[in-house]
Amino acid sequence: MDLFMSMEAFVRAAEAQSFASAARQLGVAKSVVTSRVKQLEEHFGVALFHRSTRAVRLSEVGESYYRDCLLLVTKVRELSGRASAETQSLSGTLNVHVLPGFALGHFSQALIAFREAHPRIEFVVTVNDRVIDPVQEGFDLALQIYPPASNLLVERKLFPVRGVLCATPAYLKEEPAIETPLDLLRHDFARYAHYPWGDNWPLMKGNECYEIALNAVLKTNSVHLLLEFARAGAGVVYLPTMVAAGDLLERRLVRVLPDYAAPPLWLSAVYPTSHRSTTKVKAFVDFLRERYLSEPQWDKALGIAPPDDEERDVDEELGDT
Repeated sequence: MDLFMSMEAFVRAAEAQSFASAARQLGVAKSVVTSRVKQLEEHFGVALFHRSTRAVRLSEVGESYYRDCLLLVTKVRELSGRASAETQSLSGTLNVHVLPGFALGHFSQALIAFREAHPRIEFVVTVNDRVIDPVQEGFDLALQIYPPASNLLVERKLFPVRGVLCATPAYLKEEPAIETPLDLLRHDFARYAHYPWGDNWPLMKGNECYEIALNAVLKTNSVHLLLEFARAGAGVVYLPTMVAAGDLLERRLVRVLPDYAAPPLWLSAVYPTSHRSTTKVKAFVDFLRERYLSEPQWDKALGIAPPDDEERDVDEELGDT
């Protein structure tokens, strides 16, 4: 016998003075309510109701039992409602590893917006460009471009990481003109150290690919250093749009060879398979995908539209569950 379910059936029947009405409230058959009440009576060895063809009335013992039973049933309902509300509002700590390029302004905005909806969530954020394994290093979630291959990890794409060649207006005014990819060879070039192409850069223009060997004078894992190098007018820099957008919109930097770009990479949310059912992890990843996947706002502000094949990738990701 499920004691709580039997007690709830008894309370409903006592309040409605009808087994049929209690059954309708509980969404079960009348016979179920009758059986549950009978089980209680057999358990305690007393008659809880006086029964007639038209109604049921509490016995003297039933009235005493009803008062105590109502307190217990009400308390359980309150606890159940509180647990449901806590699940819906989310609570607890999210330990997140984030790439510096995304952390530079954009992640903080997403974090703040998520906490407005779920104020009981707390974040511990580590900013680093290392490729990490969340399982081995104890993170709930890692946002990174090169996730490690592991059957212990779930990977969900967040948004394409596009890049642009850029420099200061003053630099471009003083240095040799850049009209083709080959012209880059006459300029100091800086790039992120961990791009997969090394020094052989595939610059795409439409469906055409131009591979050019660019020996960078600066290779670094710091997007902040690259941004400062560009702002100082020290050369041409290839920067992620999510890092360069603000400077480009303010005209501190301008695009070089705007019709050319290297293939985009993808920033992914990576988390342990054991966390697949963790509500707060899944809720935050879903929030990030809804916010960024269709078209990141920095690319939209720059007027950078995804190619057709990339749009298909996005459609597939939006259909991913």
